[in-house]
Amino acid sequence: MYDLFDTFFNPWYEDNSSKRTQKQANTQNLMQTDIFEYANGYELSMDLPGYSKDEVQAELCDGYLTITATKSAEQKDDGKYLRRERYAGSCKRTFRVGDYLRQEDIKASFQNGVLTLFIPKENKKKIEESKYITIE
Repeated sequence: MYDLFDTFFNPWYEDNSSKRTQKQANTQNLMQTDIFEYANGYELSMDLPGYSKDEVQAELCDGYLTITATKSAEQKDDGKYLRRERYAGSCKRTFRVGDYLRQEDIKASFQNGVLTLFIPKENKKKIEESKYITIE
């Protein structure tokens, strides 16, 4: 059994039994999301610290909005890491937004590591276009 102070005072101390749970804890802190409801839609704010706009992708498919962020591990030639806590890889969150929304209905911005999306409320009625039959 290791002592709690070992991990606090020695930044290079690693307990092999806790590696898996530590990585899971780090990835659970990614993509924390707040959803605020307005009369005409929802504002989704997602924390993506350390990501650039080019590393984030939002996709609407079959009524689901999927946010994907991908960070590649940087390589250094003149040394080695003694400890690496920043996440490198891909993470994804999916939200059900409705069947009648189109990509152009959703507005997105990315500033200071926060992705903000405005998703209008879905109109449950499917609006049918009037189709007239030509009478000769």
